[in-house]
Amino acid sequence: MNERIITSAAVADLDVATRTATIQQAIDALVAQGGGQLTLQAGDYEVGSLQLGSHLTLYLEAGARLKFSNQIDLYPTVKSRWEGATRLVYRACLYGNQLTHVKLAGDGIIDGQGARWWQRFENHEAELEYPRPYLYSVEHSKQVVIDGLTFTNSPAWTLHPFDCDNVWINGTTVINPKNSPNTDGLDPESCRNVRITNCCFDVGDDCIAIKAGTEEAAEAIACENIIISGCNMSHGHGGVVFGSEMSGDIRNVTITNCTFQDTDRGIRFKTRRGRGGKISEIMVTNIVMDNVLCPLIVNAYYFCGPHGGEPYVWTKDQLPVDERTPQFENLSFSHLFATNVRSCAAFIYGLPEMPIKSVSLSDAHFSLSADAQPEAPAMIADAPELAQAGVFIENTAHASLQNVQVSGASDFYYNERNNDQLVKN
Repeated sequence: MNERIITSAAVADLDVATRTATIQQAIDALVAQGGGQLTLQAGDYEVGSLQLGSHLTLYLEAGARLKFSNQIDLYPTVKSRWEGATRLVYRACLYGNQLTHVKLAGDGIIDGQGARWWQRFENHEAELEYPRPYLYSVEHSKQVVIDGLTFTNSPAWTLHPFDCDNVWINGTTVINPKNSPNTDGLDPESCRNVRITNCCFDVGDDCIAIKAGTEEAAEAIACENIIISGCNMSHGHGGVVFGSEMSGDIRNVTITNCTFQDTDRGIRFKTRRGRGGKISEIMVTNIVMDNVLCPLIVNAYYFCGPHGGEPYVWTKDQLPVDERTPQFENLSFSHLFATNVRSCAAFIYGLPEMPIKSVSLSDAHFSLSADAQPEAPAMIADAPELAQAGVFIENTAHASLQNVQVSGASDFYYNERNNDQLVKN
């Protein structure tokens, strides 16, 4: 295997632009030779955006810290997905496009130094002409691997595989401040055959968010065949989230043996009229949660983003079904254990014209916080503010609740209107 080794001492006296060019040249040389491994030894390396290549492994030894500058001129623009639509964005700190066999590995740290980017965003600074860079984005690629490493302080989303096939992320840690804006841990978007195993996420937005583009995407590509196993989630807006970008469909997802601590929501589905698409064949089992607002949310009225405030999105009246109508079908949740729940045990709210079909919740125990104040469990217009509430379920077909225990609830079934063949045991 071809290998190039860079030491921090060898590039310490270079300015950031020159250091970036030096490391990029090492990557390009390996790719030109058919691939190989670039190893960064212990030490700090501050650079701008780097472009990866095929048959390449970027390996950070223990003690190596690859830090990304906040100099905007070190980030060229590329066309990429941003919040489900194609537009010009600042290129990711680590970026790849149309690659085969690309791997990040090691025991080192990849640091996006995002504080200055967050400040520009929050202050609406004019110099931030395009959306902030992801920390790592690889697009239209196959055989994508992240093994080990810690990613931290991402300017925006942290890990973003888009339209990739055969993705494996294992033993990886993502840490972003819980008040940092839009710093999702991992966003597999329109990908196929994804395995996420033995990872830790402690972030400022969704820990893992599975996406498939919005109605404004240039093409609708499904996100499918996903396994999430053995992961720990902390402080995110959601532990594992589906959508709200789901126009290309999300299907065949298994989530098992995970823990959620202090996440706003646990398992969270979000979409709205206008998105279209279908989420189906989802199995969630063996999940333990503590101090969550609501452990399980299926929300067909999510209002964030463009057009979210329009009456078409928020009205509870029955509307005609067309290609803009989102669908949920075959959702299974079992062996959930949640303590210190602040709002309600579950919030499942479909559309009157398109009920959630075949949803089951079984062998679950929810313990509600005795001193919680009423809060809206989901982002929905006119959402009820709940505390010590059980299961809110409306507009479903063939729903099943079996061996569901709720302790500390003032009312077990808070609302169960307009549900066809709701089975309770």
